[in-house]
Amino acid sequence: MNFSSILSEIEKLDPEVYERTSERRDVIKNWGRKIAMASLPFAVGSLFTKAYGKGNASILEVLNYALTLEYLESEFYNTALASTSLSFPTTAARGAITTIADHEAKHVAFLTAAIRGAGGNPVAKPTFDFSGGNGSGSGPFANAFSDYGLFLAVAQTLEDTGVRAYKGAAPDLKSDNATLTAALNIHSVEARHASHIRQMRRAAGASTIKPWITLNDSGVTPASLVEGNYAGEELTVQSTVNIAAIVGVSGPIGANAASESFDEPLTMAQVQSLVDIFIV
Repeated sequence: MNFSSILSEIEKLDPEVYERTSERRDVIKNWGRKIAMASLPFAVGSLFTKAYGKGNASILEVLNYALTLEYLESEFYNTALASTSLSFPTTAARGAITTIADHEAKHVAFLTAAIRGAGGNPVAKPTFDFSGGNGSGSGPFANAFSDYGLFLAVAQTLEDTGVRAYKGAAPDLKSDNATLTAALNIHSVEARHASHIRQMRRAAGASTIKPWITLNDSGVTPASLVEGNYAGEELTVQSTVNIAAIVGVSGPIGANAASESFDEPLTMAQVQSLVDIFIV
């Protein structure tokens, strides 16, 4: 176990982690050199129990749920990059997917370390069937690693769903501000991924795709394949206020712009049912 590497990855996502555990930042940063290897598991546990963990089963459940989603995304991008049948149109396109894959790997490392440090057991990485066929290998997305357009459509759906999943889980983490902050940090990066993938789809010829979601339009054909991933995004009422009816400079905002201005959450149960088709 590369302890220094784990701390480095965690600090990237949560720069204040050392301040939460010690007033002496340098002491903590030097743990990897000063603590015997046999003591490291206890040292990590102590660090994260103070920084994130209170042994709260509900929070650990949410973190493991997030870890499963990050496993899914990480494996999806790694599989795409390793595919000899998937042709990227430009070096920049492949570079963007490589960057996103690297982000997802860091999310996996962070969540794994945080769960263990809080006294929990990280869920094992599932076996995935990215065809969407529940292990049959012949689901509707079977050509995702040979058809660049389909690959981007699936990537967009996974990222959009991830954004909604983190938003839906946020209320369950509000009892622990540090964990909530870390989750929201990941949430914002997933949103950037979603927007960039959408721009990549537009560059690849999907001219009607926007960087955001309009109503519940996925831009995926046929839409029925991902209907549940976008259900509810058409809402225009926020905290009892009908955003569509608000009068702007050129008249009422309207349903399209109102829906584009807000992302709607998905519950844990909803997300689990949506990604189940990818898990064997």
